[in-house]
Amino acid sequence: MPRLSATCQDRSIASEWFEDISQACLITADSLNAVSTTQAPSMTSSNPTAPSTASSDAAPTHPAIIGYLFWIIGFTGAHRFYFGKPLTGILWFFTGGLLLIGWIVDLFLIPAMADQANRRYRHGRVDHTVTWCLHLFLGLFGVHRIYMGKIITGVLYMFTGALLGLGYAYDTCTLNEQVEEVNGRYR
Repeated sequence: MPRLSATCQDRSIASEWFEDISQACLITADSLNAVSTTQAPSMTSSNPTAPSTASSDAAPTHPAIIGYLFWIIGFTGAHRFYFGKPLTGILWFFTGGLLLIGWIVDLFLIPAMADQANRRYRHGRVDHTVTWCLHLFLGLFGVHRIYMGKIITGVLYMFTGALLGLGYAYDTCTLNEQVEEVNGRYR
């Protein structure tokens, strides 16, 4: 009987951890939305020929702090996938972050990778960070796809374990572009 109580305790600890991670993702998304709505008036210009300052004033699409959180498991390449670098993400995954040396070097490269991703990807209806958090923790159940509005494939992922993991791998390599595509539809 003591074994049963330990298992129940492990489940409650795991559920608390999952709730904390989910809450952190939601807080990040809420704070990003709040920043972008409070800065919205400053992004408009009375001069229609003036260059747009939306990309420099807007909240980041890929905050460096989330990159650092993904870096913790970065020997799997998670932070590189998050910042839109799937080829080196795959390399990090199969080599353990290039035998952990590249993983340590990336600790110092994350701010530059975040800036590059923020210039490359735009804000839209679907938030990049929320999508990545959902994919990382619930991707095998298709929750990130449902969040993006891809209901049919989300339900398909739910019943097939993300098509036996192949869909999860595909989404890991292409998630930023998928979010961009969805956000482009709603502009």
